[in-house]
Amino acid sequence: MSLSEDLRLPVGCPGCGSRLMRVSSTRNPDDRVRCASCQRFVCLYHEASKVLKKGPGSESEALIEKAFNRGS
Repeated sequence: MSLSEDLRLPVGCPGCGSRLMRVSSTRNPDDRVRCASCQRFVCLYHEASKVLKKGPGSESEALIEKAFNRGS
């Protein structure tokens, strides 16, 4: 069992630009979301959830996120 899971956000990390983020597998609202590349704190999970619900900026981003976040 993994302690963390990856998810892809429509916005990139402010440090390195990567859209791949890591969050605790429990996904509590106050869990920290960190960049999977540079480990920088990006936001809290409840904030990331709002961004995911808002949706991607383009159709191509929507397809990528749908494929990557399928298990979420």
